[in-house]
Amino acid sequence: MPPSPPPRSPLGAFVVIAVVLGGGAAAFAYTAGWLSPDRLSREKVLAALAPPDGPAPGHRRNHVKGICFIGSFAANGAGAALSRAPMLASGTYPVVGRMNLGGVSLSEPDAKARVRGLSLQFTAPDGAEWRTAMISAPFFPVATPDAFYALLQASASKEAGAMPAFAAAHPEIARFGAWAGSAPWTGSYAEERYNSLNSFIFTDAGGTDRVVRWSMRPEAQPVAVSPEALAARPPDFLNREIRQRLAAGPVRWTMQVTVAEPGDPVADPSQAWPDGRRSVDVGTLTVNTLQDEADGPCRDINYDPTVLPPGMRTSADPFPAARSSAYALSYERRAAEAAQYPHAASGARP
Repeated sequence: MPPSPPPRSPLGAFVVIAVVLGGGAAAFAYTAGWLSPDRLSREKVLAALAPPDGPAPGHRRNHVKGICFIGSFAANGAGAALSRAPMLASGTYPVVGRMNLGGVSLSEPDAKARVRGLSLQFTAPDGAEWRTAMISAPFFPVATPDAFYALLQASASKEAGAMPAFAAAHPEIARFGAWAGSAPWTGSYAEERYNSLNSFIFTDAGGTDRVVRWSMRPEAQPVAVSPEALAARPPDFLNREIRQRLAAGPVRWTMQVTVAEPGDPVADPSQAWPDGRRSVDVGTLTVNTLQDEADGPCRDINYDPTVLPPGMRTSADPFPAARSSAYALSYERRAAEAAQYPHAASGARP
């Protein structure tokens, strides 16, 4: 039997998680830099992400469009050789996830979003959680949080030379630009490979540490669709397509963990690791049911990448801590705006 969605209350889950985040975010505050006025702050990042007409009240500040799902993760036990995390031991574990689009505007058509995302919350029997937010790009556009903020500023600038100047100062963005311009588009969330990009440390039962990244490899065969063909589809075609696909049969991904070797750029998500690194298939994610985000179980979840179970921790990569801080502020703001969130179709407030 597929796991049943957890019961929702109008504001209860928001309040509980906000309390947890209040303490959790502080632990990452200095690393992310937002306690110092001379360093990058989470307020600056969220301000730079906001569209010209302001963020949609009650919604996430980035990857604003999405759909919730309930699923399960069947761990095959191979991951236990890498980490003592309970959800990598052989067994099946509940997952609350979100398929989403990179972007900050609710009105932007799906066909314009080059980056798609997959966010997951795995829960172990003892209550331990593993949260991860992955994207379809094989690497991040820039190497540091400060460079990401500079990219947001340059892309929003009306100065003709802003982006060329940024690219000259951050040549790593050329890799991302090449991917964005040449990689095939697909017409489905289910056909994308999603990548953690950030590096984490797995610790096995014997205390051995390994730096890893992970990906979700689709069971569905990707089918290339031209950007022009996608643009002819309805503006919210991805949600419609994934509903139709799931009605015809399960949607699955295989989780693959890749282990770094000495010298690999573990602190720089803009660089892919060399081919040939050890990769381990650790289990299968199955999507069981979909639900619109207004009423769905994922709406109340902050997919903070620093929420990790025993046997996993952050690495020298600076992005997870910075993301944790910005995600917390995004959560606080949308929680405070819950009364402005659109009513559910039933008439009840989500």
